[in-house]
Amino acid sequence: MGHASLFGVADLNGDVVAKGAFAAGLAKGGPGAVKMLHQHEGRAPVGVWDEVREDELGLFVRGRIIDWSPEARFARALSRAGAMDGLSIGFRSVRARREGRLRVLVEVDLWEVSLVTFPMLPGARFRPERDYGSTRQELSQAGT
Repeated sequence: MGHASLFGVADLNGDVVAKGAFAAGLAKGGPGAVKMLHQHEGRAPVGVWDEVREDELGLFVRGRIIDWSPEARFARALSRAGAMDGLSIGFRSVRARREGRLRVLVEVDLWEVSLVTFPMLPGARFRPERDYGSTRQELSQAGT
């Protein structure tokens, strides 16, 4: 588990997510509608998100890397080794406003949360929580 987005924090591209931006989209689809990818590669999901919700910090996610493809096994190995601990969101902006150089995302349609090497939002992190044999690996809150 970890935070894939942090409210009020600008990413390296100048996007800032406002509190509540994910609420409408998550209410429609729930965690099952949000895919777990590796490096935003849509051809092969690497696991499932069991929990996707807004909390006081941002977009909280908890999921499992599943041993069902070479991509998933690679993502699991990278995260186990500590070589990959970033999270990044794939979304469509529904409503946004400009504040100087920043784009404030007021409402977004969340498509996926990827496990990435270099997150656009440096504070969006996870760490492996447990290893359940060769079939899955849960992700736990980074920094706690």
